[in-house]
Amino acid sequence: MTVLVACLCAAWCRTCESYQQVFEAACAELPQAGLRVRWIDIEDEAELIADLDIETFPTLLIADDTQVRFAGPLTPQPQTLQRVLRAHLADARPAAVDAGFEALARRLRGS
Repeated sequence: MTVLVACLCAAWCRTCESYQQVFEAACAELPQAGLRVRWIDIEDEAELIADLDIETFPTLLIADDTQVRFAGPLTPQPQTLQRVLRAHLADARPAAVDAGFEALARRLRGS
């Protein structure tokens, strides 16, 4: 099973600018087998984001081959990201999320 971890940000966002290193470092500490990690600039990849309205940065998406496990904004602290990653990579229960996140996960699975 493949698990996708995607962080949705914007180049103009100063929080995202510094958070990219935090995100990449946290993901590098995870078991890499079956893991896909994506940093997505919502403006550079607007076609991929489609109609999904991201209002808060950073926003994290965790999805496996069949379902979204987590989708939503995070506070930009490394400990928050690590806690969310540990919890949702270990727990395969689906999250109740906006249909836009489900659609984004489908597009990312196909890319």
